[in-house]
Amino acid sequence: MSWVRNNSLGIYIAVPFCRSKCTYCNFASGVYSAGEHERYVHRLIDDLTGAGAWASRMGVDLPRTVDTVYLGGGTPTLLAPELIRRLFGVLRTVFDVDRGAEITVECAPGQLPDATLDALATNGVNRVSLGVQSFIDREARETGRLHNRAMVIEDLRRLRAAGINNLNVDLIAGLPGQTFASWEESLHVLIDSGVPHASIYMLEVDEDSRLGREMLSGGARYYAGLVPTDDSIARMYEMAIERLESAGLAQYEISNFGRRGFASRHNLRYWKRRSYLGIGLDASSALCASAPSSDFVLRATTTDDLKAYLDGGEEAETARLSPDQQHEEAWFLGLRLNEGVEIADLEEEFGPDTVRPALHVAARLEADGLLVSDGKKICLTEPGRLLSNDVFQEFLGLQAVESTHRVGTN
Repeated sequence: MSWVRNNSLGIYIAVPFCRSKCTYCNFASGVYSAGEHERYVHRLIDDLTGAGAWASRMGVDLPRTVDTVYLGGGTPTLLAPELIRRLFGVLRTVFDVDRGAEITVECAPGQLPDATLDALATNGVNRVSLGVQSFIDREARETGRLHNRAMVIEDLRRLRAAGINNLNVDLIAGLPGQTFASWEESLHVLIDSGVPHASIYMLEVDEDSRLGREMLSGGARYYAGLVPTDDSIARMYEMAIERLESAGLAQYEISNFGRRGFASRHNLRYWKRRSYLGIGLDASSALCASAPSSDFVLRATTTDDLKAYLDGGEEAETARLSPDQQHEEAWFLGLRLNEGVEIADLEEEFGPDTVRPALHVAARLEADGLLVSDGKKICLTEPGRLLSNDVFQEFLGLQAVESTHRVGTN
């Protein structure tokens, strides 16, 4: 479970450009003129080439060997093929990208020109994630998606013909107007497509999306009044687990399902606390201190303001995580995985005294039916996954709680 020093690195590159902004989206992305694309790639290249010097200033280790790369968005395939080639060329010059590296690009269905697909394939992209969200054309259209089911099926065919077979499809449970029948149809089409990986998300309601703001304010725009109830969304999620498991797509993380050997290696870096470097708008990094005597982990996040990012005027926000904070992260990141957390691993990394308060919390949550333990490993139960954010909150501030408890009893 511990952070790995002087090992491999994962790189996340954010590309915030979209052809349209989906109503449910709460990411730092939007519709910008194509003229910004080249400026943005130039800035990405500056950040890639300057990453070593930045890491040195921050006192953190930046491994040169890269075994996962992830281009997320937005819609990275809106970049011109020449810009994609240029970006990968610099990436491979600055870092040593493993021959067997997993290289993922997110795509919006219907927005993958032949020349772009060729640029992906010839630059080593071997995994593509399609943001489908719904195979029901009406549901997709009413949330701002520009594709239909036929486009998705055709893109899957084209990707396979180009030699890219490691394919993921995203679906969202809880879209406006979605019913149990339409959700089951989307799941059926996903399974029938033969993709080896699926990501299932429950609709998030917050002020960072247009749909979320309408729902919070009681408005009716973006079909906010047609969003299913929380209980219905939970039942849809449970239905997805059952249907996908039966089809051989095993759940390995709260939102992720895959056939054997097709789990997302890049995303596993996050949950298993492995070093990664984030490049681009609103991108995050997590890197170990370079000095063996230091035990902090640096978290850094770039600005979410595109103009500020392009102007280069804002430094990434950084925070040094102490061992106690790393211990808390080990719980709420590790519990996301179906395999859960190994008690012995945590005690070896952080010490039994540090882990003890968390075990008390885990025992209480187990009594509530949200966690399950065999004495060696602790995992979320199915109800626990539905309430995962509440579960994770219980593992924050553990040392402060323990200190207060000790003061009160001595």
